[in-house]
Amino acid sequence: MSVLEAYKSATKMHSTSLEPYKVEFIEAAMDKGVLLFGEFTLKSGRQSPYFFNAGLLYSGSLISRTAQAFAAILCHSRIPDFDVLFGPAYKGISLAAITAQTLYEKHGKDKAYCYNRKEKKDHGEGGDMVGAPLKGKIVIIDDVLTSGKAIREAIAILKSHPEAELVGIVQLVDRQERGQQGTGSTVQEVEKEFNVPVVSIIALDDIVRYMEGREDMKEKLEQMKAYRAQWGITPQ
Repeated sequence: MSVLEAYKSATKMHSTSLEPYKVEFIEAAMDKGVLLFGEFTLKSGRQSPYFFNAGLLYSGSLISRTAQAFAAILCHSRIPDFDVLFGPAYKGISLAAITAQTLYEKHGKDKAYCYNRKEKKDHGEGGDMVGAPLKGKIVIIDDVLTSGKAIREAIAILKSHPEAELVGIVQLVDRQERGQQGTGSTVQEVEKEFNVPVVSIIALDDIVRYMEGREDMKEKLEQMKAYRAQWGITPQ
């Protein structure tokens, strides 16, 4: 059984309950205005009833929640054990650093991290990478896979390092929407193309399940369900 097949099998077994770290992350994101409900125009042109602004993950409390959620995923999902967290510039840099720290402090797992420079440095230590050597089993950590362009650029960096092996990808949010090709979501396309699991702290289905337990969110819940019915995909 491949890494991806093992992950999908485990996901189906645990899909009926919302994990505590997801509830905590959703509530913290709502409290800080990172997860918003209303009317938003996405880059795709779609009108969305919700929006997740990863650029607002700058308070200590929310950074801590984010790191704890990522660490929980890396410890308890079916992503295999790994050696290095790779955070693509720019948002992935801080996510890799805080998650590596939390993995050690909360779970006793001492993992390295690294990130790339957008522009290659030609003085000092030189090169286009900072941190641990990019070798061994690698997990990419980032915010959201939208069109898939950025994650493919990150994977191309890994391929330029012969000793690096991609074993998984973790992200903040999976919108679970049909991709531009219309045959599946961006996440599904990446999983199929590279044969590795892509896991997220929260997905559209998680947000909907959370809202179902809130009496004060019934109207917004109906909007979310309508949007999912129009643009959503069925998890494989």
